[in-house]
Amino acid sequence: MFDSLSQKLREIISSTAQNKTLSEENMQDALREIRRALLGADVALSVVKSFISTIKDKAQGEKVIESTNPSQTLIKIVNDELTNLLGEKQSPLKLDTNPSIIMMLGLQGSGKTTSSAKLALKLKKEGKKPLLVALDVYRPAAILQLKTLADDNKIDFYSLEGEKDVVKIARESLNYAKENNNTVLIFDTAGRLELDSEMMAELVLLNHSFNINEKLLVVDSMIGQAAVDVALNFNEQLGIDGVILTKLDGDAKGGCALSIVHCTNKPIKLIATGENIEPLEDFHPDRMANRILGMGDIVTLVERAQKNIDIKEAKALEDKMLKSEFNFEDFLKIQKQIKALGSFGGILSMLPLGISKDDSEKISHEGEKQFKKIEVFIQSMTPEERKNPNILNASRKKRIALGAGMDINELNAFINQFETMKKMMKGLGGFKNSMKKGKMKMPFSMPKFPF
Repeated sequence: MFDSLSQKLREIISSTAQNKTLSEENMQDALREIRRALLGADVALSVVKSFISTIKDKAQGEKVIESTNPSQTLIKIVNDELTNLLGEKQSPLKLDTNPSIIMMLGLQGSGKTTSSAKLALKLKKEGKKPLLVALDVYRPAAILQLKTLADDNKIDFYSLEGEKDVVKIARESLNYAKENNNTVLIFDTAGRLELDSEMMAELVLLNHSFNINEKLLVVDSMIGQAAVDVALNFNEQLGIDGVILTKLDGDAKGGCALSIVHCTNKPIKLIATGENIEPLEDFHPDRMANRILGMGDIVTLVERAQKNIDIKEAKALEDKMLKSEFNFEDFLKIQKQIKALGSFGGILSMLPLGISKDDSEKISHEGEKQFKKIEVFIQSMTPEERKNPNILNASRKKRIALGAGMDINELNAFINQFETMKKMMKGLGGFKNSMKKGKMKMPFSMPKFPF
């Protein structure tokens, strides 16, 4: 998400930083390029005008041109305004009743049903007991899809077969939820290919019939500026509480995120990436602004690690590595934990590496390719070979390479790198033990990490 905008803004800021001083002229040039970058990222014209005007006023107010580090001051102003444009601060779901009701809204194809399941999974991991309610009575596949997703993820599901009255289904689901001790109901309502009066009438009736805690509009970020019109229509007739943006990893522009918040004055509450059923993520405007400007998002990466990585297993693996007892089975476990953090590209986008988009894509592509190769090599080994790398003689290596369908030189290179890593980790283990016993002192102070 925001790939094209992020790349362009970094280039503009980098170009500005090369100037010894920031004059009125090159300041205007920078603002003009920022304007073009925003328009190129599919940001609505009215939003671009407001954004540029605000930056210009702030730059003059803070006397950017006269500051000791004008480019850094300009970065701060752009970062602050991007954060404001994205909603300023994170907006949590208001689920203050038991049971609470969330109504999912959106056009057909926006990812509403999948997002309902992802939201249920997020709430389940937070200790709540969600109930997925199928209210799309016009598309039988939608009910089956929701039920399948619910079953696959062990989430409670409710529908009334053959019933077309959505208010009746919703009322019966509320009674069921109270008997079943469900704490949150998620209404997966019907979508259409386009907005129509019949669709809105049904949603308005649902809205008036129940005390809805959250009306969340699911928007496909790939549709660009059209997303703003959809959001404005739903907000005008139903008064939405927030937005869920889907397919963010597939949208290089991301301009609709900037436009929706500004035009509707409603926050983006949650975001979804990928087709796999992973929990929705909270949307943090300040963190997204940092990522757009290439400053990374370490906090989100750490939070994701805390949620997805088994701490006990990670500690056990660390101990084995430091004692040089590490084997290929352990290597697969580490790969699995890294995958739990997301794709290589996603992880790189959260690190403040300061590299270009092309370099990031090359590293990401090469990393994914190497991970797959290593996985194939290890899976071509017998359980005994995985647990005891020392028994890998020439004939075994030949058989493994043949089974993996790869060159034996690649296998040898991987095994050599693996052995080198083991030796390095063993040395680090000895150094760590010496430190614990007080035999050695650090020649420098260790940095403090946020995890």
